[in-house]
Amino acid sequence: MNGTMNQTEGQYRDGYETAWIGGNTYNITPRNVTTGFQSPFSPVMDMAISGITIIILFITMVSLGCTMEISKIKAHILKPKGVVIAVVAQFGIMPLTAFSLAKIFQLGAIEAVTVLICGCCPGGNLSNIFALALKGDMNLSIVMTTCSTVLALGMMPLLLFLYCHGFNNLENAVPYTGITIALIMTLVPCAIGIAINHRVPQYSQLIIKVGLSILLIASVAIGVMSGISIGGTVWVVLSPQLMAAAALMPLTGYLLGYTMSTIFKVNHQCRRTISMETGCQNIQLCSTILKVAFPPEVVGPLYLFPLIYIIFQGGEALLFIILFRCYQSFKPPAEAKPVYMAVAGKIEEIKVL
Repeated sequence: MNGTMNQTEGQYRDGYETAWIGGNTYNITPRNVTTGFQSPFSPVMDMAISGITIIILFITMVSLGCTMEISKIKAHILKPKGVVIAVVAQFGIMPLTAFSLAKIFQLGAIEAVTVLICGCCPGGNLSNIFALALKGDMNLSIVMTTCSTVLALGMMPLLLFLYCHGFNNLENAVPYTGITIALIMTLVPCAIGIAINHRVPQYSQLIIKVGLSILLIASVAIGVMSGISIGGTVWVVLSPQLMAAAALMPLTGYLLGYTMSTIFKVNHQCRRTISMETGCQNIQLCSTILKVAFPPEVVGPLYLFPLIYIIFQGGEALLFIILFRCYQSFKPPAEAKPVYMAVAGKIEEIKVL
């Protein structure tokens, strides 16, 4: 068993020393290794997982579009302070955090690219649920998710290009064309969802509920199929370095997002919203990019990294929600403020909470 594991480890380690992308082979680490990672996926299984991943992304973005209202988007665009702060936090804090963690933990080339892609993704729709649980500004949350999704079309390739220059021989390891195509794929279903919510809003909630059910079933299917296919190579995703990166990225995003919004003196409701929007990434998009844009012999089981990330992302957000709810429960009620009103020529005092 140990011999098999060591052999698998050697195959994978060699696999991301040289990357095959777009028909060309790039030496993406200082070592000169020519052995490729032998993909554990059969062609049929690989195609099935890729197809289900794309379906999940499509359903997610249609559901996200169904939560958006054009009037509310316009209102926040006319007063963009909160949105600007959130976008700067999203595309400033998270990519820098991913880059820093990849450097600190000395991740391998494809591991570093995986973490960077996750960090450069736009906000995910889970942030809307977390913002609601924290009694945040839901209009701001939805507009932030919308803006970051649209801006990601230009920002994500740009940020990946810039940060990849911080690693040796990693500039050519990112399939920018595939990532751009995946980003365009997110905008189309999102636009469909917005159109549905605008034209036939009575169907929006039904689509969201049905979409969530299909999403859960498809996610379980991918987990089972991936578990059967990758077998012993799953240890790569569960390495201490990647686990630590997955745990620290959302936590850093939540804390720095709240800190940044506090510095700019937005109200407490918006601070909680910006915090959640900063730390929550579009995991479905990240998984799709890793699974579809990279050849399986290059990315190996690392396309499952977003699943590890979302566990920590959700767990840490849940912790903040519990702490916030406890604080509200034990918080002393606001004192009644006296208000003086003139009634029939007399001044009377009433209490207003």
